[in-house]
Amino acid sequence: MANIKSAIKRAKKSKKSNLQNKMQKTSLKNTIKKFEGFLASEKVEDAKNFLPTLIKKIDKAAAKGLLHKKTASNKKSALTKKLNAMAK
Repeated sequence: MANIKSAIKRAKKSKKSNLQNKMQKTSLKNTIKKFEGFLASEKVEDAKNFLPTLIKKIDKAAAKGLLHKKTASNKKSALTKKLNAMAK
């Protein structure tokens, strides 16, 4: 355990931010799973309507630093390709 006052404060802050980041990442993963669930059950119209919401959530995660911007771009591209493949 830290002895210095500022190190104790930093440890508390780190624990709090880790929890927030974990919650936001979990929320993002659940949203992606929901989208893939639409695709799995072949509800293409629902997936098309849900895609902008998902893309917005991925962009916000990248802006907050939860995801690297290129990782976010790759995720958006892959999910859009999945949707387009199902739509054909």
